[in-house]
Order: sequence, then C-alpha cells, then structure tokens
Amino acid sequence: MSGGLLGSEVPLAERYDLALVDLDGVAYRGRNPIAHAAEGLGAARERGMDVVFVTNNASREPESVAEQLTGLDIPSAPEDVMTAAQAAGAVLAGRLDPGSKVLVVGGSGLRTAVAAAGLVVVDSAEDSPAAVVQGYAADVGWRQLAEAAYAIEAGAWFVASNLDPTLPTERGFAPGNGSMVAAVRHATGVEPVSAGKPEPTLYRLAAARRGARSPLVVGDRLDTDLAGARAAGWPGLHVLTGVSTARDAVLAAPGERPSYLGADLRSLVAPHPVPALEDGWWRCRGAGARVAQGRLELDGHGAEALDLVRCACAAAWDAADRGEGLDEASVPDLPADGG
Repeated sequence: MSGGLLGSEVPLAERYDLALVDLDGVAYRGRNPIAHAAEGLGAARERGMDVVFVTNNASREPESVAEQLTGLDIPSAPEDVMTAAQAAGAVLAGRLDPGSKVLVVGGSGLRTAVAAAGLVVVDSAEDSPAAVVQGYAADVGWRQLAEAAYAIEAGAWFVASNLDPTLPTERGFAPGNGSMVAAVRHATGVEPVSAGKPEPTLYRLAAARRGARSPLVVGDRLDTDLAGARAAGWPGLHVLTGVSTARDAVLAAPGERPSYLGADLRSLVAPHPVPALEDGWWRCRGAGARVAQGRLELDGHGAEALDLVRCACAAAWDAADRGEGLDEASVPDLPADGG
C-alpha cells in the first residue's frame, strides 16, 4: 500500500466491502450524535458496504453500544460491534490456558469478554492471577489500580485493552485508559501488551468476523485509528470530526498517514480525487500546495477546503519523504468543510 493519499473515482462504499468504523469522534461524541454520521453510514450500506464498529473503549457491552447507535438512527446489532475488550480476551486466550485466572480492572464489557474467552475473572492479587488486564471504566479507582500493581509485581502478565491517553466526551477530552494504565506502569515499571488500536488485532478480528476481502478503516485519530490501518496493511479514511485535525494530517508521521480524507462520514459515498505534481505544485482540482525553502505554500483560489488539505498533505509528505525539512509554523489551521 502506498504511503501517500490514494484516489478513487467511485465512492469508497463501492470500492471496499467493509468499513471498520471507530465510534467516539466518528459516529458519536459521548451521548451526542456527530453531524451526518447516520446519513453517511446509511448511504454506504445502501450501496452494499458492510459496517462493523471498532472501538478502543472496553467499558461497555456490544449490546449497549448497538442500542446507542440504533437510538442515533444508525441501526446496529451486537454483532456489528467489536470492542478492545474482545480483542483483549483474544490476546489473553492466545497465551493462557483455559480456566486461568485474570484480574480484571475495568467495566462490564471487559469482564464479559474475558469470561467469554474461557478465563476466570478475579478481583484481587491474592487470587494469584496469571494476568492482569486493564480497560477504561468511569469507576476505576485507586483500589483497583493497587490490586493490579500487586499482581504485576508478583509476576502476572500485564495486558491493556488500549493505550489511548484521552477519551472524547460531550464536555471535551477526559483521561482515557492509557492515562490510567500509566499509573500502574509507573508503579511497577512494567510495559503492558496492548490489544487495541494502533495494534492491528482489533481490526483483523473484525474483518475475519465478516469474511471481508477489502476492508477500509475509518477513524478520527491518527495515532490509533490510522496508525492501526497502516499496521494492518489496509487503507484508512481520516474523518475530520474528532481528535486529529486537518493540520495534524499534514504533519502526520509516515506510520500514521491516512489514505483518504473526509470532512465526515458522507465521504464514504463520495469519490476522492488525488493530487498530482504539476510544475512543482501539488494540484487537486482548483487547489494547490508546495513546500519551498522549508515552508508550506498554499494556493486556494476558491477551491474546496478539503482539496486544499489534500494538496497540503501531498506536498508536506513528499517533502518529508525526500528528507526536506518543513517549518511546522508554516502549516496553518486548515478548515475541514467542503467534504
């Protein structure tokens, strides 16, 4: 797969058979819907695209997630949801014997997934667990973190559902599982194995569940969703409705670059033009960008905002890949409308 942007003359929903869609920041934000999410996903499904929602949030049961999505006019069943809790259960089961004890620090979704993997859930280090698995839950506190530390110090294997430092909510960004895992890691000096994005385990489990031949990853975070797409070797669509901005995409490291850019989930049913190099400028319809003497230069002239972002990405990534320095201060905040 190319390290740059890809182009598609047909809607992505017609090119790829499965969309692996992130939840927080893509389909909803906390309890609130994200504009055009239901519209975009509904149109993609009408064109034959299958959808599985893939989330690093390990606190909730798939049934609860599906119910919320359905309430937001995105009809979903539990089998349409794949959580980092389920991925963590698979990681644990791949190393531990059936019936092994696992100390679970997290919510009901993680406890259910560990039990479903054939393992025994315990809550105390005094139960001599073979492993500790930690996932986000709003009620995780000092006592649970202390039990995890005691068990790890005694030799238990440390697994995290994911390492996201923040969690988007309707009020803003709250500490995510990665921030709480950091407390245990700091106390024990032990690095956990992560089951969630950006590791490809979660995506591969979801694609295998559907028997997909050509999956497309859809997410809002470069460091988890899009890095996970790169790790899995699949194309990724970065929608600009959540954590990572258009400017972030322009400055993305090679392992976190998206293959496609979209303002929101309506981009699943739109074609995606790709910039081409013309006389030193990367051009896409009426937009253009180049890096000259280490600074990004833009040429808009009334072009669609998203085309300007595409050109800026192409120019910045090309300069980086050629070893040319880029002054980050020359990269402005870019609008995401017009997609």
